[in-house]
Amino acid sequence: KINIFVDRIIDYLGCQTVYHLAKMGMTNVVLLERDRLTAGTTWHTAGLLWQLRPSDVEVELLAHTRNVISKDLEEETGLHTGWIQNGGLFIASNKQRLDEYKRLMSLGKVYGIESYVLSPAETKDLYPLMNVDDLYGTLYVPKDGTMDPAGTCTTLTRAASARGAMVIENCPVTGIQVRTDDLGVKRVKAVETAHGTIETPCVVNCAGVWATKLGEMAGVKVPLIAMHHAYVVTERIEGIQNMPNVRDHDASVYLRLQGDALSVGGYEQNPIFWDEVSDKFAFSLFDLDWDVFMQHIEGAINRVPVLEQTGIKSTVCGPESFTADHKPLMGEAPEVRGFFLGCGFNSAGMMLGGGCGRELAHWIIRGRPEKDMYGYDIRRFHNSLTDNARWIRERSHESYAKNYSVVFPFDEPLASRNMRKDPFHQVLTEQGCVFQERHGWERPGWFNKDGPAPVKDYDYYGAYETKKNVNYKYNELLGKEYTFDFPPHHDVIKSECLSCRHGVAVFDMSYFGKFYLTGPDAKKAADWLFTADVNKKPGSTVYTCMLNKRGGAEADLTVSRLEPGTANLPLAPESNGDAYYLAIGGGVAEHNWNHIRTVLQDQGFHCHLTDFSEDMGMISIQGPKSRAVLQEVLDTDLSNEAFPFSTHKVVNAAGHQVRAMRLSFVGELGWELHIPKDSCLPVYNAVMAAGAKHGIINSGYRAIDSLSIEKGYRHWHADLRPDDTPLEAGLAFTCKLKGSIPFQGRDMLEKQKKEGLKRKIVCFTIDEKVPMFGLEAIFRNGVPVGHLRRSDYGFFIDKTIGYGYIRNPDGGVVSADFIKTGEFTLERMGVTYKAKAHIRSPFDPENNRVKGIYA
Repeated sequence: KINIFVDRIIDYLGCQTVYHLAKMGMTNVVLLERDRLTAGTTWHTAGLLWQLRPSDVEVELLAHTRNVISKDLEEETGLHTGWIQNGGLFIASNKQRLDEYKRLMSLGKVYGIESYVLSPAETKDLYPLMNVDDLYGTLYVPKDGTMDPAGTCTTLTRAASARGAMVIENCPVTGIQVRTDDLGVKRVKAVETAHGTIETPCVVNCAGVWATKLGEMAGVKVPLIAMHHAYVVTERIEGIQNMPNVRDHDASVYLRLQGDALSVGGYEQNPIFWDEVSDKFAFSLFDLDWDVFMQHIEGAINRVPVLEQTGIKSTVCGPESFTADHKPLMGEAPEVRGFFLGCGFNSAGMMLGGGCGRELAHWIIRGRPEKDMYGYDIRRFHNSLTDNARWIRERSHESYAKNYSVVFPFDEPLASRNMRKDPFHQVLTEQGCVFQERHGWERPGWFNKDGPAPVKDYDYYGAYETKKNVNYKYNELLGKEYTFDFPPHHDVIKSECLSCRHGVAVFDMSYFGKFYLTGPDAKKAADWLFTADVNKKPGSTVYTCMLNKRGGAEADLTVSRLEPGTANLPLAPESNGDAYYLAIGGGVAEHNWNHIRTVLQDQGFHCHLTDFSEDMGMISIQGPKSRAVLQEVLDTDLSNEAFPFSTHKVVNAAGHQVRAMRLSFVGELGWELHIPKDSCLPVYNAVMAAGAKHGIINSGYRAIDSLSIEKGYRHWHADLRPDDTPLEAGLAFTCKLKGSIPFQGRDMLEKQKKEGLKRKIVCFTIDEKVPMFGLEAIFRNGVPVGHLRRSDYGFFIDKTIGYGYIRNPDGGVVSADFIKTGEFTLERMGVTYKAKAHIRSPFDPENNRVKGIYA
């Protein structure tokens, strides 16, 4: 019997989670509220719902919330939730902002969301009280609207109670008991309250700004921070009735219709932190700091001038929780099994709550959500960051301050940088490396020809009397990328790509996760975890996926089988049996680590999983001249016969032991060198010295992104996600379906293979020289069939390339014939481009180059 508790001064997500758990058949669900429902942060929320966001998953989550609030609950209970469909209006004061809205409009067509780009004059007709003199245009979404927090929570809990769930108010939690099982795994045991203890294996923490304290009771880190968040309500405004809600992002202000008045709020550069979070703060408010809030009033008056003569009826300044990337914290906590998070909603809990509540219910009951929730999963953050106070504070501040900024494809944070640096960091900085931040690591993005552009300490954008960084080259280079056109350094990335295609380039990939899987059940575990047969002879390296129970791809990685023997750390673990070296994309290493660990626990495998990510660097030397360069550095024969593709061995490089792997993530002849950290610089210097006469250059991940999409290689969490199967993703070759070895998700793949694929990834190219970034709509014969998940420019074939999953509108199988016979177009910012669909990669479809065959 499972009891599920959603605790403390409850936010609305708790009500949504209980409702969805009950709807999925769970009758033994208890919701604990320390005060009364909607206390804490829910009662004073603005309750806005916008349907369009720059994320396909968020569009789907918002659509489900809207359905629950506007339709499902009323049908189930006969009660009105307070939903008002008054529409939404997004204001653009410049071209970049309107381009962003046009991107949203194109994505909306895939989901059937009605939206229109309006001229300033058309906007004035729709909203006569608006000043349109400084407008570039607007995006109007007629079916956006407003939710009533109290009415919605009441209706949700009544619907959940009717299905058997229990709601207990005025019942504070005083502790959470955790037990350790026979395998040493920590699990939830019971919840202690002021009125008694309830045994349960599952707790859901939906405690909003109080979630950190609840996490501490179970030894769980909850990386969020509380801030003051405010809005004011005006006196009556004649003529405002039935007007749409307004988001003026460039003024960082929103205007919510409230009967015959407006609520005015926004996101400032200098929010007030609530450092002393109090338990005795149920229906309380802070005094409004007008010095901080006045910027929003000024923006609102500029947009709706009648506000200058309108009085303020009330002010609302309450606590709200914010996170490092302005996304919620969800999923099972890495520290304790059965402890789930549903908090940190960054004042978007009302609109995301329905979709997130349903996904959390799936997570609890079935072990994983239905949608790709990685962007919200607590495991997206590395464990070294989630209790780092500086990182939480700085990143949460920046995310808050930039909440209304245009979402550009290649933006990077400025806060809490240089948290994790590899041994090459300084030497690459001196050579002009422009770094990206992933998982706390600094990884090379591209190489600036005009000298070093180091990342500086965070300056809070000059807030809190912090001295603002001046002559900040890195920030200036980022600013030049704030465009939906090709960036100014497009030719630099082109040079890095073509040097790899025609000569030789070196990529620092040290941020990769590097794990060893050993122990008595290592072979059993490898068979079950990995879709591919990794139990080839020692010295082999295999590209494989790991799946969830539904057959969705939780990861892609390489697995190298090792020779048994004594330890030679960090290059080899001690093993007297089966041992495997796992190399995993560094940005998702924590997710992979926890996925593997969870499967080992659930299956009862006796294995050791050890992490050597920080102990080794890794450089990848790629291109037709890579063999000539490395043959001077490595003490082994690099011929095809002696060192075939997909093999590895420990060799000497300039007098240092390294593990060399013949692999490529860019589609060229090449090797990865996995190097003990103290040997990294000597080996790198030897490679660069040997490569000088061959024109070797440093290249970054912007080049890898381009080269890999050109070759048709997948990027996990872009064109390969937990809601995609390997069959849909064109990765059937990674699955050992011809043999009889069972693996997680195999039954679902076999069923899908038998029934035929209802969706499938397709490569598209266009002839026009325009950039695409993903989210562009895909049309077949004029009918929307999907959207691009990932796009980049392929410099060798000299075309924009995009990959997206398409469906058959009639619900049938997506066959090769369906793809070949369709006329495809891609819509980018409202403009349609003819596209060519490719069944195979347009670059080197025979895989000759990775084999070293260059015609």
